[in-house]
Amino acid sequence: MNTIMAEVASDITEAEPSEELQQAAEILKSGGLVAFPTETVYGLGGDALNPAASQKIYEAKGRPSDNPLIVHIAREEDLSRVAREIPEAAYKLIDVFWPGPVTFIFRKQPEVPDSTTGGLDTVAVRMPSNSVAHELLRRSGVLIAAPSANRSGRPSPTSAAHVWEDLNGKIDMILDGGSCQYGIESTILDMTETVPVILRPGFVTKEMLEEVIGEVAMDRGADRPAGNIRPKAPGMKYTHYAPQAKMYIVEGQTKNVVRCINRLVKERQAAGCRVGILATKYNSLAYEGDEVIVVGERSDEVMISANLYRCLREFDQRGVDYIYSESFAGGRFGTAIMNRLLKAAGYRVIQAPSI
Repeated sequence: MNTIMAEVASDITEAEPSEELQQAAEILKSGGLVAFPTETVYGLGGDALNPAASQKIYEAKGRPSDNPLIVHIAREEDLSRVAREIPEAAYKLIDVFWPGPVTFIFRKQPEVPDSTTGGLDTVAVRMPSNSVAHELLRRSGVLIAAPSANRSGRPSPTSAAHVWEDLNGKIDMILDGGSCQYGIESTILDMTETVPVILRPGFVTKEMLEEVIGEVAMDRGADRPAGNIRPKAPGMKYTHYAPQAKMYIVEGQTKNVVRCINRLVKERQAAGCRVGILATKYNSLAYEGDEVIVVGERSDEVMISANLYRCLREFDQRGVDYIYSESFAGGRFGTAIMNRLLKAAGYRVIQAPSI
């Protein structure tokens, strides 16, 4: 299969027709696959109501078939096409956060194929705010099932180049809409429970949700291995976001973290290994790794999240054997960032000793 790469403007409107977008829309309508930008990460899209298209997504990604897909919609009225038993609390949240980086889980309509929902009786739905994604939905006229557009288990793609690296030759088209705004996936909120439950944290935080509807719970598996469960949402069970190198997160006071990482680096180097360090800008000059990559300023969590997956992929390109990362817990979006970082590290965490 020849994959088409097409660049599209991120501010496209109905008054500015795009041959590339129209071509992508036709591919979706015919059951093909198109990678496209969203405000979170690039998605790999297919017709959500076409079982064969959903199956193609799993095959292209090498994704386990019990890992559900997210259905993307462009209009609120499309929600009832795929979801039922929609509580009033969901509509309150939709009024505030859609379009945007939050996904809701509802009971599914019978028309939604099991291949889209991973065999579950629930469906995950979101409305992206990215203009290219919105225009693709509008032009195609289909509801788009779209997980992240990467090989399963790899760091999610935040640029078209990342998609090309993983999926060239496996899908029909890649729409290049530039870099993604947030760089980590949407918040997932399960609305089928009496108290809504966050299954995956993101930029719409627990506190933000509670300001609108009151109590919201956090799933216990959000910050630890999920074990032998059937995942109800993407990212709950299988290895995700992982670089090729073995990765560790080092926690503690800053001076202790720097000292600990440098000691670990020397031990690995003595054994003939190349070592990378994921660092904040302020600390970067204090490290002695073979490859020190700056993820951003600690005070700018949006920058850190937007750069995270790019940095992990860059370590792969630089051929390191081990990666040591500072922790990014705390702050407004620390829960979301650490959720991805912990999964990338396989939950390997080192406490830096005080000296």
